[in-house]
Amino acid sequence: MKLYYKIDSEYENIKEVLTSYFHISHRLLVKLKNTNNIFLNNLPASINTPVTIGDSICVNLDYKDDNSNVIPTKIPLDILYEDDAYIVINKPAGIAVHPSVLHFGNSLSNGLKYYFDSIGLQKKIRPVNRIDKDTSGIVIFAKNEYIQEMLIKQMNSKQFIKEYIAIVEGHFLKKFGTINLPIARKENSIIERCVSNSGVPSITNYEVLKEFNINDFPISIVKCTLETGRTHQIRVHMSYINHPLLGDDLYGGNINFINRQALHSHKVVFEHPITKEIVTYEAPFPNDFKTFIQ
Repeated sequence: MKLYYKIDSEYENIKEVLTSYFHISHRLLVKLKNTNNIFLNNLPASINTPVTIGDSICVNLDYKDDNSNVIPTKIPLDILYEDDAYIVINKPAGIAVHPSVLHFGNSLSNGLKYYFDSIGLQKKIRPVNRIDKDTSGIVIFAKNEYIQEMLIKQMNSKQFIKEYIAIVEGHFLKKFGTINLPIARKENSIIERCVSNSGVPSITNYEVLKEFNINDFPISIVKCTLETGRTHQIRVHMSYINHPLLGDDLYGGNINFINRQALHSHKVVFEHPITKEIVTYEAPFPNDFKTFIQ
C-alpha cells in the first residue's frame, strides 16, 4: 500500500507533510526514513527536503516486516472484509487472539500468519482491537503500521464505535444507561478484574433489546457500546450491577444455558484511514446465541 498526496497547501518540507497531512508518528517516520520509502516527485527524498505546491509525495508502506515471531498454523478464517489496509475477521469463541504459552500455535494470529504467507504478504500481525478467548465476533488486523496507528487514534478519540451483544441474567429496571466505574486488576489475581476506586476510568453504555424467561429464569439481551476498552470491561460492569453474563463463571454468571461467557463483538463503525468513508462491519451471531436471539 502507498500513500499519495499532491501538495495543495503551504508546507516547509517533507517532514511537515508527513506529520501534518498524513499524521504519521515519529516512530514510523524514522522507519520510513531509514528504509528509503519516502519519495518526492517519484524520486527518493530526505524528510528535510523543501516542498512547494504541486509537488507529489509518495510514502511506500509495502516494505517487508520480520514476522517470524508468529508461527503459521492452518486455521479457518471467517473473513468479513479485506482490502490493502486491513482485514476484518469474525472470530469464533474458544480461540485466543494472540499466541501465548497456552496457545502458542493455535491462536487467531497464527491462522492469520498462515493466510498472510499464502498471499505473499510479509507483514507483522497487528491487531487493532482485542477480545477475550471465549468472546466471539469482530477482530480487525491492520496490514501495516500506519493503518494500525490511524485506527488506534480513532479509538482513543472515541471515533471508533465498538458494539457488543451480551446475554445477561435478570431484567433491568432502567432499560438503558451508562456504567461509569473504574476497573482494576483484582488483588492476588493475574486474570480477574474488579470495580475499584484505584482503577482506570471505564465507561460502558448499554441498552436492553429484549427480556424473557427460560424456565422462570430471567434473561436480558443487551447492546453494549464501549467508550473505553478495558480488559473484561463489559463482564465486570454487568456483574457489578448484578446482571452477570450467562456462562461467565469468573464473574458469577449462570453456567446452565451456554458454555462460555455470552458476549459477541457484533458491530464496528469507523472512518476508513485511506478513503475517509465511514464504514460499518457486522458479525453474524454464532450458533450458541441463536437460541436466545430469534
